[in-house]
Amino acid sequence: MDYLLQLAASPAAWAALVTLIAMEVVLGIDNLLFISILTNKLPEEMRPRARRIGIGLALIMRLGLLSTVAFIVQLTEPVITLFDHAFSWRDFILIAGGLFLVWKATKEIHHNMEVHEEGGENGGVLHIGFAAAIGQILLLDLVFSVDSIITAVGMTEHIPIMVIAVVVAVLAMLLAANPLANFIHHNPSIVMLALGFLLLIGTTLIAEGFGAHVPKGYIYTAMAFSAAVEGLNMLSRRRKTKVRQ
Repeated sequence: MDYLLQLAASPAAWAALVTLIAMEVVLGIDNLLFISILTNKLPEEMRPRARRIGIGLALIMRLGLLSTVAFIVQLTEPVITLFDHAFSWRDFILIAGGLFLVWKATKEIHHNMEVHEEGGENGGVLHIGFAAAIGQILLLDLVFSVDSIITAVGMTEHIPIMVIAVVVAVLAMLLAANPLANFIHHNPSIVMLALGFLLLIGTTLIAEGFGAHVPKGYIYTAMAFSAAVEGLNMLSRRRKTKVRQ
């Protein structure tokens, strides 16, 4: 109790908490994009439940990983050297997660670009099973959770601060999940943009797994700029539609 009171009275601890919450929320965008796109492949009545389960699993996984911080830190220790580069378990997790994201995003882009012989329209919704969706969400939750916890450990040594930051970030994801997924669902052009973001994120994970440091600020600035341009395109299309009416 004394430890918590001292922590609550420390300005440095509050600064670390605010910074870490902001970082966790930003990192959660990647996870949320994937969950939104994947759950939109489910029948409409299953989507909210799948999102709640997926985000709930992310919270459980991150809190569970926080209880094994000493083990998580060891994941950054080199375990094998290939081509004069030392790889850690974290590197392998990031590479595997990145490859999965690239494969999944490429598959979804191909399906959206596919033209049916009948009618010549874009491919329809590619439905998946509920269990398959949860399994894929769980796989990516693991990758993003490991990266999130390692980032948190690098910013503060206080477990209570990490726990609060993780809980706040996951609650923010839970609140934003349905509005974001519905927005993506009702704006087809946003689907392709979001899939492009997943390709970018997957490529970044692979690069980081091979030891290349990619500043997150560059990635999220590029994503924000692309989203802003698409927002202007959407406004332009709506105004043209109103004029024609």
